[in-house]
Amino acid sequence: MVWKLLRQHLSVSQLTGFFLANLCGMVIVLLSVQLYKDVLPVFTQGDSFLKKDYLIINKEVSTLGSLVGRDGTFSDAEMAKLEKQPFTESVGAFQPARFKVSAGMGMQGMQLSTAMFFESVPDRFVDVKVDDWTYRPGQEEIPIIIPRNYLNLYNFGFAQSRNLPQLSESVMGMMTLDIRMSGRGQVKTLKGRIVGFSNRLNTILVPEDFMNWANSTYGEEKEKSPSRLILEVNNPADERIAQYFQQQGYTTESDKLDAGKTTWFLRMTVGLVLSVGLVISFLSFALLMLSIYLLLQKNTVKLETLLLIGYSPVRVSLPYQMLAVLLNAAVLLIGMALVLPVRSAYLGTLEHLLPGMEAGSLLAAWITGLFLFILVSAANVLAIRRKVQAIWLKKKMRNLNISLLHKKRLSVYSRAVFLFFSV
Repeated sequence: MVWKLLRQHLSVSQLTGFFLANLCGMVIVLLSVQLYKDVLPVFTQGDSFLKKDYLIINKEVSTLGSLVGRDGTFSDAEMAKLEKQPFTESVGAFQPARFKVSAGMGMQGMQLSTAMFFESVPDRFVDVKVDDWTYRPGQEEIPIIIPRNYLNLYNFGFAQSRNLPQLSESVMGMMTLDIRMSGRGQVKTLKGRIVGFSNRLNTILVPEDFMNWANSTYGEEKEKSPSRLILEVNNPADERIAQYFQQQGYTTESDKLDAGKTTWFLRMTVGLVLSVGLVISFLSFALLMLSIYLLLQKNTVKLETLLLIGYSPVRVSLPYQMLAVLLNAAVLLIGMALVLPVRSAYLGTLEHLLPGMEAGSLLAAWITGLFLFILVSAANVLAIRRKVQAIWLKKKMRNLNISLLHKKRLSVYSRAVFLFFSV
C-alpha cells in the first residue's frame, strides 16, 4: 500500500538531481582521499620512521671560524630562543657518541670492518614501532638507522669492485653487525640490527637510551653542546623560517625544506578539495530530504489514514527510508567505479616519473565511502522517521481534540435537556 502511494507522487527529476549531486560530491571526496594516500609516499618514502615536518639545522662553517677554533655548537639560550619562535613545534638535539665505534660483518669468507660513529635524537622524533626502537642496559642487540646512500655506495661501488653480492634493504634488515665499542679502558661487543634507511638523515642513528648508557659507561670526553638540532615545524612553507635562519646564520639542506613545503601544500590542496566534496554531499543530502518531505506532504492525508487503520509509523516510514538507503548505496558503488579509471590514469603518470613506485590499496577510499554512506543514510532514516512520527502525532492530537470537542458538546446538550425537563 505504501509503495503504491510512493510511486504515484515520485518525482524522478528531483531524485535524479539528488543522485547526480551526491555522486559528484562522493567522487570528489573519494578521489581526494585516494590521491593523497597514493601521492604522499612520493614525498616521504625512505623516511617513514621520522616525523614529516622537521628540519635538521646547523651553523654555517666559515673559514674565519675554522681558523679561530669556533666550534659551531648551539648554546642553551639559542635553543630556548629557537623553541619560542612561532613556527616551532619542538626542538631536539643530536647527541654524538663520545667513545670509539667500529662495525664489521662476514661475507663470502671476508671479514669487513670499518670505523663508524653513532648519534641519537630524542625518541619523539623517531616514528618506529616501540618494540623496534628500545634499548635497556644488558640488551645484546642495538637497533640502528643508516643513510640509504651508505647502502648505495656499497652496492654500486665497493661490491662491484670486489665481486661481492649486492644487498637489498630487506636483506640488510635480516643481517646483524658486530658492533665494537671502546673507551675508558673498556671494550664491549654487541650485535647491531638495521631497522630503517633514510634519504634525509646523513647520520647513523641509535636509540637515545642506548646513547645515554654508552656515553656514561665508555665516554672519554665531557659532554659538549650540540652542533646539530632537529626542528619540528608546524608549516614548512612559512617564510619566517628562512628569514630567521638567515639572520642567525643557520643552515639546512634546501631539499628537506622543499620536501616539507611540497608535503604541506599537498595536504592543504587535498583538504580544500575534500571540503568542496563534503559541501556538495551536504547539499545533495538536503536536496534528497526536501524531495522526500515533498513526497510525504503530498501523501499526508493518505498516510494519516494508514496510521489510523493500524499501520505503525515504522512501517509507514520504511519505503521512504529504503529509497534513501538504496540511492546512497548506488552512489557509493558507482562513485568507486568512477574512481578506479581516474586512479589508473594518474598512477600511470606517477610510475613513469618514479619507476618502482608501488601502488597502495583502495582501503582508504572504501573506508571513507562507507563512513559517508553510513552517516548520510543514518541521517536520512532518522529524519524520515521523525517526519512520519510528526504526522502521526499531529493526527493523533487532532483526533483527540475532536473527541474532546464532541464530549464537550454532548455534555452541554445533556445539561440543556436536563434543565428543560426539570422545568
